[in-house]
Amino acid sequence: MSRRLSIFYSVLLLIFASPSLLYPVTGDLAGDRQALLDFLNNITHPRSLAWNASSPICATWSGVTCNRDNTRVTALHLPGASLLGTLPPGTISRLSELEILSLRSNGLRGPFPIDFLQLKKLKAITLSNNKFSGPLPSDYTTWMNLTVLDLFGNQFNGSIPSGLANLTGLLSLNLAKNSFSGEIPDLNLPGLRRLNVSNNNLTGSVPKSLKRFGHSSFSGNNLTYDDTPPPVGSPAQKEKEQEEDKHGIYISEPAILGIAITGCFLIFFVIAVLIIICYVKRKKRQETKPETLTPAKANPKTLPSEKEVSKSRKEMNIEDMEEKSEFNRIVFFEGNNLAFNLEDLLTSSAEFLGKGTFGMTYKAVLGDAKVIAVKRFKDVSVSRKDFKQQMEIVGNIRHENVAPLRAYVCSKEEKLMVFDYYPRGSLSVLLHGKNGNEDHVPLDWETRLRFLIGLAKGLAHLHTQHKLAHGDIKSSNVFLNSKGYGCISETGLALLTNPVIREDSSARTEKRYRAPEAYDTRRSTPESDIYGFGILTLETLSGRSSMDDKKEDIELVVWMNKVLAEQWTGEVFDLELVKTPNIEAKLLQMIDLVQLCTNRVPAKRPEIAKVVEILEEIERE
Repeated sequence: MSRRLSIFYSVLLLIFASPSLLYPVTGDLAGDRQALLDFLNNITHPRSLAWNASSPICATWSGVTCNRDNTRVTALHLPGASLLGTLPPGTISRLSELEILSLRSNGLRGPFPIDFLQLKKLKAITLSNNKFSGPLPSDYTTWMNLTVLDLFGNQFNGSIPSGLANLTGLLSLNLAKNSFSGEIPDLNLPGLRRLNVSNNNLTGSVPKSLKRFGHSSFSGNNLTYDDTPPPVGSPAQKEKEQEEDKHGIYISEPAILGIAITGCFLIFFVIAVLIIICYVKRKKRQETKPETLTPAKANPKTLPSEKEVSKSRKEMNIEDMEEKSEFNRIVFFEGNNLAFNLEDLLTSSAEFLGKGTFGMTYKAVLGDAKVIAVKRFKDVSVSRKDFKQQMEIVGNIRHENVAPLRAYVCSKEEKLMVFDYYPRGSLSVLLHGKNGNEDHVPLDWETRLRFLIGLAKGLAHLHTQHKLAHGDIKSSNVFLNSKGYGCISETGLALLTNPVIREDSSARTEKRYRAPEAYDTRRSTPESDIYGFGILTLETLSGRSSMDDKKEDIELVVWMNKVLAEQWTGEVFDLELVKTPNIEAKLLQMIDLVQLCTNRVPAKRPEIAKVVEILEEIERE
């Protein structure tokens, strides 16, 4: 009798392990539709999913996402959809192009749905907060693309399968709050960035390759760390003390002398470092302290002499202008309440903010306490006529995601632009800190996504309404508007002229944002803007600058492709993002978008309207 039962269970396992024997894998959208309808009709769901057999599956079916050309289903999101009972086999597993599957927070029961192993393109699967039970399968060789496995809050038991070590691309593994027992296998997954096996019945020691995740990932078990000393008073501790007493500890005189010399050297070294740090901080404070730009003997009705101007305006380094009428003239645009002349600007306190492609930017505080940002052109060869024409075009652009040009100055010697000042700083400052200082509060996922959505909408307005390419997309040109979304500054300057090519770090950084065809031809297009947007998106996701000091000979996009090729997807993302709950699928979608935008063939990059659509869809999820 027992032999018959064994044979019976073996046959069942064979059937469920190879569902394609009974359920053919679908190859088109019609097959995907039928697979989902079979799933819907064979599971209890008190709440309607609003899947109408006659309506377009990609446009109207809730929780269903298709690929770019709407020919296959690639994602199924049904969290908290009141799904009850056992998953019908041979339904979801027929979606052969499925990449993301989320069934968390339902009332699903039964064993692990082993037919899901048929989904060879699956990248993320979330079954958390259900009532699945029984052991996990041992073989995962078909899931070579998987990066996220979340089984939190179920009733799975048995040992953690060592076959999980074959998931070399795994980014996040969550097995917490189940009933797993036995020892933790040595998974040795270098790309794993998030692990949680807490609140199980695990025993033994934590494998060496997993100790980097800390105690919180293993709490609620009966586990020990190999390097944890035995408890005080325990037999192991007493045995250790007896062994030390027996053999003793001998240190030779030369060793003692060496330790003393080394200790003195370290003390002097620490003191020297502290002195250097104090000196550098004092120097930085002196450099960033605002200076008053008031001339010593300036007459409001006449211009100061060249000597007086040069001496009193060191911060902005503005030379005397030859033509008095031009010198005192500022052109304002409608829609702002600014009222000042150039003398007010030059007698204001100024603070250097940064140097970019077209010159330097300053923060200026006017006499009425209004704060503005001033762009001073340098190393740019352009006629006054062309400059004024471009300023008139840019100054009349009005969109909430495009930083408005408030005023400009155009004389024989000087060209200035006046913008709003954004006190929170640019995306570059918020990501990397001011002057590369890493001691700053990391940006959360929502803020980063809002930066990118706003930037994309601003570019969409420029591309479609003004037929204008921006040409200088970089994180130092993107700010947060009053609604908390990104807005792009310095619009249209790249169309003025080709700036003088420099070889400093700023120039090398700007090169990293440029599309290959734009750097060769020195011509900006909407397609090259899309490439720059892709690089900026990658910078936002990874937290790395477009030219990281550790990789100054490799471009950021080249680094990303190398990491993805080695299936170490987790290395791409900033650790602050990986800590965000239920974000893994969104990060994968963002990486797909980066790869689309940074395609070396301009015609294969998506239009900016499609980019906006993708980002807004990710925000809604």
